[in-house]
Amino acid sequence: MKMFASATAIALLLTSAAITTPAVAAQESGQLMTSVPGDALPVSEYYKEDVYDAHDSKIGDIRDVLLEKSGQVVAVILGVGGFLGIGEKDVAVPFNAIRVTEKDGKRYLVMDTTKEALQSARGYTYDRNKGAWVPATK
Repeated sequence: MKMFASATAIALLLTSAAITTPAVAAQESGQLMTSVPGDALPVSEYYKEDVYDAHDSKIGDIRDVLLEKSGQVVAVILGVGGFLGIGEKDVAVPFNAIRVTEKDGKRYLVMDTTKEALQSARGYTYDRNKGAWVPATK
């Protein structure tokens, strides 16, 4: 009986040592960070923000930020053209085509293109059924 109790206690100890909480498992696997890069920008610096050309003219605004399944940010959807939201279309541009710049102590987004180039680009619409941006039909 003593042998059975000892074996049970050892089995319980080994089992409890193998069971870890998700936070502990994440920390042990390197998924948690103890600090963030000082130059990291929050998505809020991009999402719903205006985008300007090199001459400080507004050329669009960020409608969405697209991530690959791996978590990498790859593209943004820009709303371009139109007036007060009428006649505007959404186009996709590579995430790395937009950069953050600072002027007079204020950050803003800049892209090396023209409003005309964006307006002539392929448009996209968001398909709620698919949960994805798809090429526009018109």
